[in-house]
Amino acid sequence: EVAGPREDAMKPSLEDPAASAGGPWEECFELAVQLALRAGQIIRKALSEEKQVSTKTSAADLVTETDQLVEDLIISEMQKRFPSHRFIAEEAAAAGAKCVLTPSPTWIIDPIDGTCNFVHRFPTVAVSIGFAVNQELEFGVIYHCTEERLYTGRRGRGAFCNGQRLQVSGETDLSKALVLTEIGPKRDPATLKLFLSNMERLLHAKAHGVRVIGSSTLALCLLASGAADAYYQFGLHCWDLAAATVIIREAGGIVMDTSGGPLDLMSCRVVAAGTREMATLIAQALQTINYGRDDEK
Repeated sequence: EVAGPREDAMKPSLEDPAASAGGPWEECFELAVQLALRAGQIIRKALSEEKQVSTKTSAADLVTETDQLVEDLIISEMQKRFPSHRFIAEEAAAAGAKCVLTPSPTWIIDPIDGTCNFVHRFPTVAVSIGFAVNQELEFGVIYHCTEERLYTGRRGRGAFCNGQRLQVSGETDLSKALVLTEIGPKRDPATLKLFLSNMERLLHAKAHGVRVIGSSTLALCLLASGAADAYYQFGLHCWDLAAATVIIREAGGIVMDTSGGPLDLMSCRVVAAGTREMATLIAQALQTINYGRDDEK
C-alpha cells in the first residue's frame, strides 16, 4: 500500500531522492507540489457537493466553477513567486488565450483532469502541472486527488509516486498488452467511427484489453507505474500531456507522435508505452483522427 503524501507538510516525501536534489528549478518544483496538494484538497471537498456545470467545445466537454477556481489559485500563486514566467492553462485556453510554447519558463496546467468524472462524483480526478524551459519539459507533478497519490518526474532524476520509484512495463508483445485510451470530446458519427475502429484494430491484434478511465493524466501515470503497457489518444491537449510525459520518460517509457515520429506537444495526438517496440506497434495500428493543433486555436 502506497502511503499518501503529508498534506500538512505540503512537500514531497523525503524518500524521493529528487525532493532534495537541488537544481536550477528546485523552487519551481516545490511550489508545484505545494499547489497540487492544495488544489487536491479543494477538489476532494467539492467532489461530493452540488456543481454548476457548463459545456465548452461539445456537450461532452464539461467545465465547473471548481475548474476555474483551482486554475486561478495555481496561476495567481505562481505569478506572485515568478512574475516573468508564462502560462498555458486549460480554462484560459478555453476563454481564448493562445497556447504558444516559447523558450521562456512556462507552466502547463490542467486544474481538473477528469472533469466529467468530477461532475458525476466518479473519483478518478487529478491536478496536472508541467513545467518547460527552452521548450524542453523539465518536470511534471500530478496529484490523484481522491487516492492521495502524488506522481512526480524530473528530467534526469527519475519518477516517483509518494516516494516510491516508478518503472514502466517491459512488454513488447501487443497480444499480451493492456492498452489505455480516452474517447475525446468529439462525438460526431465520423469521429466515433474512427475511434471505435482503432479500438477494434487493437482487439483484433489480440491485446488483452482496452481501458477508458476518464482521466488521461492518471491513465498515463498508470502506464508509468507499469500497471498498463501502452496508451494512445487523439484530442489530447498539451495540458493533459506535459506533466505525464516527464513522468513516463523518467520511469523508462516512450512518448511519441502517432506517426511514429518525435512527440509534438501541441499536436493533440500521442502514443506512449513502456517500450519503443510496443509504442511502434500501437502507432502502426491506428487511423488518424484530426483534432487540429493547440497552437493554432
